[in-house]
Order: sequence, then C-alpha cells, then structure tokens
Amino acid sequence: MNPFFAFDTHAAGDQPAASWRPLAEVLDDGPVLRERVAQVRAVLAAGGGEVELRVAASVTHLGIAARLLSPALALAVGDGVVPDFSDAWWQPTIGGAVPLSLPETQPVDDDPVALFDRRVLRGPLSRLDTALAQFSLSETIRRGNVASALNGAVTMLRQERPEWTDEINRFRDSLEALPALADTATREDGRFRRRSCCLIYRAAPRHDGPKCGDCVLA
Repeated sequence: MNPFFAFDTHAAGDQPAASWRPLAEVLDDGPVLRERVAQVRAVLAAGGGEVELRVAASVTHLGIAARLLSPALALAVGDGVVPDFSDAWWQPTIGGAVPLSLPETQPVDDDPVALFDRRVLRGPLSRLDTALAQFSLSETIRRGNVASALNGAVTMLRQERPEWTDEINRFRDSLEALPALADTATREDGRFRRRSCCLIYRAAPRHDGPKCGDCVLA
C-alpha cells in the first residue's frame, strides 16, 4: 500500500534495533520535536526567504498526524483493530513517510470508533496538539490539521482499497462527529473543506504561495 500506511512490527514491550527511537519523544515539547520543526523549517526555506516558526510547526504537525492516522485508519477499517501508539517507535528521517514500528496488535472487545478516539485522537495526537501550542500555532489550525490529515488518509485508503469505500466513509463520518474533530471542516457534494488554513502558503518568499485544495482560503 501507500508508504504512509506501511509500518514495521515488534512484539509488545520489545525494543527494536538501535536505529529506532521511541515515538513518545516527538509527541511532547522538547529537544526532539524542536529539532524536527527546525529541520522542516530549513527544508521549506531552501526556496529562499525566511519561514515563520509557526508555519514550520504546522507542516510538521500535518506530517506526523498523517503518518499516525493512515495506518491506524487502515487497521481499524480493514481488521477492526487500533494500534497502541504508546509502544510505537520511529526513525527521524526527513521527507516522505518516516519509518514507523507498531506493536503487534490484538483485537479488543470495544467499539473501534471509541477505541480510535481513545488510542489515537485523544492519545498521541492530543499530546502532539499540546506540544504544538507552544509554537504560537492556534487551536483552530491544529484541529484543522488533524481533520485534513484524516481526510488525506481517507482519500488515499479509498484509492488503495476501493472495495472498502463504504466502510471507510462510515468510519470517517463517525470520527468526524467526535469532539476532537467536530466543526473542523465542511463537506458539500462529497468535497472536504477545512475551516482553517495550514499556513503552508506563507512558506513562499512573499507569503504568496498556492493554497491547498481543502483550504478555507482557496
């Protein structure tokens, strides 16, 4: 499948090889997350001009959110299981889908939507949300980033597994009704549009870059 859905696995409680680092280190405000934002900022600034810290923080947020939501969505829809990111590992590469290792997950006798809310939205993504608030990134933008990342994961998964489309849509609708995602976007005639902007257009030298297709400013 698409690289954003791919992941390695490890036995729960085991530590992968030395090249792997605990995912938890990039979910909280600290040196690892700040280094990550700085690296993204440098990449964005390669085209010329100074990139605001909050723009780099928003792009970092979108990338991490998409990386976590994609495999979690595929597992929930395809197998009815939701991974436990508290025991996840990553490799801090720049560009594309960062390598991710998830613990071997066993089915849990619980509603997959409720489990997804608890293990993903109110788990690692909530921690990341709190951390990114320290970069002058508004709550409206942060919530919109998660909604946009979920919509991207939904779109990619439907392309990869068109036979799952009805179940994907039902699961998406249930997630979008949860408090974490409520009122973050609109959907008219099947078209998703977030109620905020991820700010990436401001990475252009004169802050006049193109808007994303789902942007409220487009």
